[in-house]
Amino acid sequence: MGGERPIVFDDDNPEWTEEDFARALPIEEAPEILRAAFAQPRGRPKGSTKAAAKQSISLRLDPDVLAYFRATGPGWQSRINEVLRKAMA
Repeated sequence: MGGERPIVFDDDNPEWTEEDFARALPIEEAPEILRAAFAQPRGRPKGSTKAAAKQSISLRLDPDVLAYFRATGPGWQSRINEVLRKAMA
């Protein structure tokens, strides 16, 4: 019984019957106000793509260097990138 969810009955929102499904309209035929409520934009939001995307590479590091950066927690790869960027100056 660990992961089972209890059955909840709701008189204001009863389970659909075969007749309910037979009467249902495709979303294309539903009123505009209803279609708008369920509209789901496709793809990424405008402006969310980066102009200069980072490249995925394979890089060999000494074990102690890798352990040091990993120990700093999430974002450790970005921190390696910051250190390399500073070394370019």
